[in-house]
Amino acid sequence: MEISSIYDTTELANKVKMPWLGYGTYKAHGNELKEGVKYALSIGYRLIDTAEMYENEREIGRAIKDSGVPREQIFITSKVWNTNQGYESTLKSFQKSLKRLDIEYLDLYLIHWPVSGKYIETWKALEKLYKDGKVRAIGVSNFLINHLKDVMDKCEIVPMVNQIEFHPHLIQWDLLNFCKSNKIQVEAWSPLMRGKVNEIPEIVNIAKKYNKTPAQIVLRWDLQHEVITIPKSVRKERIKENSDIFDFELSVSDMKIIDSLDQNKRYGADPNDF
Repeated sequence: MEISSIYDTTELANKVKMPWLGYGTYKAHGNELKEGVKYALSIGYRLIDTAEMYENEREIGRAIKDSGVPREQIFITSKVWNTNQGYESTLKSFQKSLKRLDIEYLDLYLIHWPVSGKYIETWKALEKLYKDGKVRAIGVSNFLINHLKDVMDKCEIVPMVNQIEFHPHLIQWDLLNFCKSNKIQVEAWSPLMRGKVNEIPEIVNIAKKYNKTPAQIVLRWDLQHEVITIPKSVRKERIKENSDIFDFELSVSDMKIIDSLDQNKRYGADPNDF
């Protein structure tokens, strides 16, 4: 699959188009977040990822309004937090997210984590929101194969997206293949391993070869694995750098070198024990 522009999209199972590259906003707040969102939109980013747990939806909503980019051109994702899971509380949380973002609909709504005993009812609430036209696509975050199978067995709609920790030290091939075979689009959070990609000799060497940074190499590796990626930064030069990944392609051999770095190592929580 050729991905050669920041405006390129993947088609979800329900035919909704979602950008391959997005702007992550975890732990970003205040004016630097608002300026970051506006700058990202000004250089072509069209996917903005947030969550109620991030406590920055209001700032993002204002930045989107101030950007001048039409709402229908922006793909906005938010997520229901663990303490608000359950059928009725999820519906309420969704409305609060819409209000904070000051928008009429979400493009994608996710269950943030698979809270045991709650996520099935939460998913049923997402199905209602989807059927009611309040959200264009629904999905999950941090779901493993066992969680996905549970949803697929007990609910009507297969999740359209699974946002997971995905990077060279944590590839999760079985999960990746399961999602692909069930038309669940994988999306990477923490794609740059909290900056640790800069310390991996193999990635540093590949970066020199392509005259790119280690971060750009890993973000391109994501795309060539057909994984949506949402790097986070509030620094303009880094936001721009993260978007300059469409003018080159990694060779098969270099892809394999990065694949070989897999250690099944998490930098975030384990979805089965969090």
